[in-house]
Amino acid sequence: MTRKDRTEGIFSRREVLDSTERQKYYQIQLKELLTYAYRYSEDVKKRFDRAQFSVEKFRDLIDLKHVPILKKKELIFLQSMGPRLGGLLTKDLGDLRRIFLSPGPIFDPEDRGDDYWGWTESFYATGFRSGDVVQNTFNYHLAPAGLMFEEPLRALGCAVIPAGPGNTATQLDIMRKLRVTGYIGTPSYLMHLAQKAEEKGMNLRKDLFLEVAFVTGERFSEKLRSTIEKKFDLIMRQGYGTADVGCIGYECFHKTGLHIAGRAYVEICHPDTGIPLKDGETGEIVVTVFNKTYPLIRLATGDLSYIDRSPCPCGRTSPRLGAIVGRVDTTARIKGMFVYPHQVEQVLSGFEEIKRWQIEVTNPGGVDEMTLIIESAQFKREEELQLLFREKIKIRPVVKVVPPGTLPPQIRAIEDKRSWD
Repeated sequence: MTRKDRTEGIFSRREVLDSTERQKYYQIQLKELLTYAYRYSEDVKKRFDRAQFSVEKFRDLIDLKHVPILKKKELIFLQSMGPRLGGLLTKDLGDLRRIFLSPGPIFDPEDRGDDYWGWTESFYATGFRSGDVVQNTFNYHLAPAGLMFEEPLRALGCAVIPAGPGNTATQLDIMRKLRVTGYIGTPSYLMHLAQKAEEKGMNLRKDLFLEVAFVTGERFSEKLRSTIEKKFDLIMRQGYGTADVGCIGYECFHKTGLHIAGRAYVEICHPDTGIPLKDGETGEIVVTVFNKTYPLIRLATGDLSYIDRSPCPCGRTSPRLGAIVGRVDTTARIKGMFVYPHQVEQVLSGFEEIKRWQIEVTNPGGVDEMTLIIESAQFKREEELQLLFREKIKIRPVVKVVPPGTLPPQIRAIEDKRSWD
């Protein structure tokens, strides 16, 4: 397949609506969603009533600002408040197709409709085409990513290898023997595969056959992208979304930002007040996906970005998110997984000899590395701690034991020292 075949074309009519059409489309979708959610979601009804928000008075997009913002961390508590995930769902659990579990813990329901998570548009824009053999290195266990990404690829006519994470030697062997053309995973793991392949004496361009890579779950530098693209001679583009709502945005070939998916309405809001900001101003990404089954209306993702409406050479007219420039809170996304301080506390609560702790995140060579620094006079259970950490938080940390009093009096629970230059 030629590079031109992968870089041209539009998947959906929604991607090229003019400004008037798009405004009308958003208004219709939001009106239908708000009306349906108020009627069938107990939680939405409570939120709207408390805020004295009347669905009947919704006339324009700006009216959405009167709906209280829903913080992602609130889902942990809300889902435990009764049937239908605390009233967040509009149908019974038994009517769903799957129910996943993400760190938090937060349940992620999946309904039975096609392309429920909305990634098909994104994969087409990245360059995946019918006939590709795609290695999906995301987890196929309780977390949704593996199956979330597999089904849209199958809809595009791709063959999918459900590789999951880890087992690097096997991953490389599969890539070589099956002449894999597509990669799905984190950018750091693709870089890790490249490094291990080169250590084995492989020529990435001659011995492997990758042509296109979709990456997500991590921030990465343009330097790392350029390095990977040159090593494999492939196209690497990123998508942006969450396990709660699915696809929010994606890059096209021209790398002008993240085109907002047609399935969602995105606002950039002040992190403290929730007030929508003007185009170009940096604030928290607040998303409303047109999902009547699980209507997380005005969900604050905790990520910081801005809106860009300038024309894109690809022809897509959707507004775009600029770079994800950071996080609002102390939560960190490491190796594609959210790590919450309260989760770490839960893991460490069984180790009385640990007095204080801090997580330090770095990315040497573009690969995320998490170090758990613990203060302890004598600590002999490093392997047990690593295994429990892996079981509960899905990441195995490097454990660094320091004497009591080493850490400063005032510290951040998670110190992010990654560089994106």
